[in-house]
Amino acid sequence: MSYFSKKVVVVTGGSEGIGKALVELLLEKGARVATCGRNYEKLYELQTSNAGRPLHIGTADVSKEIDCRNFINSVLDAFGTIDILINNAGVSMRALFKDLEFDTLRTLMDVNFWGTVYCTKFALKEIIKNKGSIVGVSSPAGFRGLPGRTGYSASKFAVNGFLESLRTELLEDGVNVMWVSPGFTASNIRNVALDENARPQRENPMNEDKLMSAEECAGYILKSIEKRKRTLVLTFLGKTSLLLNKLFPGMTDKMVRNFYYKDGELVK
Repeated sequence: MSYFSKKVVVVTGGSEGIGKALVELLLEKGARVATCGRNYEKLYELQTSNAGRPLHIGTADVSKEIDCRNFINSVLDAFGTIDILINNAGVSMRALFKDLEFDTLRTLMDVNFWGTVYCTKFALKEIIKNKGSIVGVSSPAGFRGLPGRTGYSASKFAVNGFLESLRTELLEDGVNVMWVSPGFTASNIRNVALDENARPQRENPMNEDKLMSAEECAGYILKSIEKRKRTLVLTFLGKTSLLLNKLFPGMTDKMVRNFYYKDGELVK
C-alpha cells in the first residue's frame, strides 16, 4: 500500500505545472487530494480529467487571507482532516530592481510568502493532530540571491526562514517540515513571471525541452515527503550553486552574474 493511500493532501496552485503533476501523482497513489487556484476553468478541467477520484477543488488567491481560510475550511468540510500541506502556489519575476515598481515586490511577497503562511496557519491544527507534513516549494533563489529576481529571492528567503523556524518549533510534535528547491523545471511559472510593472511577461527565454519535467519533479517531492526529509535540492546546477555559494561566495557572485547576463544585458 502506498504511503499516501487515504491521506488527505492539500496542494496549492494545482491547476498547472508542478502542482498539477503533484495532484495527479497523489491521486494515482490513493490519496484524497484538495487543490486550489485562481483559474476555475483549469481546476474544472483537472477535476473532469480525474472523474471518480477523490479530488476537491477550490478557487482561491493565496495572497488573500480570507481565500486561504475559506479554502482550508472547504477541505475540512470535504475530507474531515488534513495530513499533508504542500505550499506550491507561487509567482516569479524578471526585472532589474532599479526599474521595479513596488507593486511587483508586494505581489511576490503576498503570493509566495504570505500564501504559504496563511495556508499553513489554517491547516496547522489538523496537521499537528495527525503528525503530518508541511512542505514549501521554494527555489535555489531562496538560498542564493539572483539578479533580476530581487523580489522572488526575497520572498523565497522568507519562505525558507519561516519554514525552518516552524520546523524547530514543531520538533516535539511529530510534524515534519520540508522545503524544496526544484531549480529550473518545465513549468508555466516563467511564462507568467512578472515584469517591472507587476504584469505577466507571457514569454520564456529558456528552452523547456532541456529542463526537468514537472512530473519528474513531483516524483522526487513525494519520495522526500515519504522519507520525511528536511530539504530537497534538485538539479545539478542548483546543488552546485548552493555549495559554491557556501565555499566561495565572491567567485559565485561572478559566476551567477555571467550566467544571467549576456553582453551586459539580463537574459534569463
